[in-house]
Amino acid sequence: MLWFTLLVLAVGAERVAELVVARRNARWSLARGAVEAGQRHYPAMVALHTGLLVGCLAEVRLAGRSFDPALGWGMAAVVVAAQALRWWCIRTLGPRWNTRVLVVPDLPLVASGPYRWLSHPNYVAVVAEGLSLPLVHGAWLTALIFTVLNAALLTVRIRCENQALTPARAAVGSRAGAGL
Repeated sequence: MLWFTLLVLAVGAERVAELVVARRNARWSLARGAVEAGQRHYPAMVALHTGLLVGCLAEVRLAGRSFDPALGWGMAAVVVAAQALRWWCIRTLGPRWNTRVLVVPDLPLVASGPYRWLSHPNYVAVVAEGLSLPLVHGAWLTALIFTVLNAALLTVRIRCENQALTPARAAVGSRAGAGL
């Protein structure tokens, strides 16, 4: 269980690094007139992601979950891939990336990196991590609960982001229609 605890702590440290990047990027965005949306669901998102980390460790310890190498190593690979995708998103968006929904007016949508193929690739990473991290050490109940709650939260979050980005999408459509 020691190595699993270290893995969960490493993911927790990664989350702290994300928050440092997000705060820096928030200052950049707000200095450029960014508008924030989705403030009401943000605390639930923070609580859910914190609960994932706590739940992983608590379930393994309290329910006596054992490590199954056939499942555990594959899920560990998915955790690593999810982190790589998340940081690819962060790098691609640069100072626009944030854990909050901050939209700087008049900036064009990003259409490079993973955003060439998906509108919300960071959430693919979130879903993959939320399922795989607990399953590294057999915490199937945490994986199930997080996945169900996260699906509900992502429904709200993606709707919020799409609505906040509508003006930028409309600008892209009008330029395409004008032959620009």
